[in-house]
Amino acid sequence: MKNKPSKTVSCHSSKTNADTVMKFKFSAFPLFASLLIFGSCTPNQQTTETTTDISALDVQTHISFLASDEMMGRETGTAEEAKAANYIADLFQDYGLDPAGGEQTYFQEFTVNMSMMENPHESDSDSASDKRLSRNVAALLPGTGDSEELIIIGAHYDHLGLGKFGSLSSNDSTIHNGADDNASGTAGLLELAEYFAENRPETDLLFLAFSGEEMGLLGSQYYVDNPTIELENALAMINMDMIGRMNNERAMIFGVATTDSWESILTEANSDSLKLDLVPDGTGASDHTSFYYKDIPVLHYFTDTHADYHRPSDDTEWINFEGQATLLSHVARVIEQLDALNKEDLTFVEAPGEQRQSMTMDGPTLGVLPDYGFDGTGFRITGVSNGGAAEQGGLEGGDIISRIGEMEIEDIYSYMGALNELERGTTVPVTVIRDGEELVFELDL
Repeated sequence: MKNKPSKTVSCHSSKTNADTVMKFKFSAFPLFASLLIFGSCTPNQQTTETTTDISALDVQTHISFLASDEMMGRETGTAEEAKAANYIADLFQDYGLDPAGGEQTYFQEFTVNMSMMENPHESDSDSASDKRLSRNVAALLPGTGDSEELIIIGAHYDHLGLGKFGSLSSNDSTIHNGADDNASGTAGLLELAEYFAENRPETDLLFLAFSGEEMGLLGSQYYVDNPTIELENALAMINMDMIGRMNNERAMIFGVATTDSWESILTEANSDSLKLDLVPDGTGASDHTSFYYKDIPVLHYFTDTHADYHRPSDDTEWINFEGQATLLSHVARVIEQLDALNKEDLTFVEAPGEQRQSMTMDGPTLGVLPDYGFDGTGFRITGVSNGGAAEQGGLEGGDIISRIGEMEIEDIYSYMGALNELERGTTVPVTVIRDGEELVFELDL
């Protein structure tokens, strides 16, 4: 446990945090005074009073903007993705966070080779027309203490655009707004940034909004390979992806086996009596994976998949704003517990089982909804997509896929590996366990 001086929340009357001891070389931009409201107090006054709460209305505001038709699905490297990045950076600035990107800005730029996205098995192309410029958005909230330690909070803000890459819809020319995936996580990132700016912890907080996630965790992988703030002092990384569809107060948290302390921390933070499904895996189809492979304890918050996943129907109207606010309150309490710990209290542990660098699929899809919380043998599905190969072939929600062709399916990773071996336009036998009975279905891919 940390031996820290008592926490002091500074009172501000100017646009900058002049009383903050800068531990990094970033300088804060001027803040928009019209959007900042600070209470007045005497110079020597100290307070621990909470002035900002997690707000469902704020969550709704952010998601409604990011997932609007005007944002055209926020595809990586597009003008709309840049507009979303500017929205995030402007709010980081309004909250008083310091730029933590490149050149004393909030942005970390990287390029995406679109020819590789379209033809992943072909050699790299040097054509400038094949490349897009994309940006991570990074902001630092210096803590009130003198430790060099750091807590990282992240979410990706890109989505599928018109669905050319990664859509599960038969219509790939429709806007995929991505309200849950991942305007919800981005809204959570912004809400936590505002909350902790007004309730400043002793430990530094690094807020990262990634792009390129939908194309293979490109933004987060670029960040861990080119960190703007050294990662060796990172206590933990908390990732939020698809946190807007909470049902029955249930949430899934991955990464619980990446340090021995997670289960007790998560349980103690659960004062809202959420039904937490704690999953040991340190990797998966989101940005925490990049940090896991840097030996950093990770958590990934997720409220499960649904029939609108990677489809144009993933819209704001289906978001449970109050449920997301409740989940974000849990995340805030976890961060507050981490604030009292040292790096030696959170020793990194390799998660059990097979961990993968990515979960990309190059082959055909079956049109199924995974049950990410299933920890048995095989790949259990919670539902099937309308018109997909699984529905047409007779699969149902609750089925456990145990074999595809001659390939044994042990888990979601072997399932995705099996799909990469298949070819579109072929027929494959799929073996499932349904109500304890083994059944075989012929699926046309």
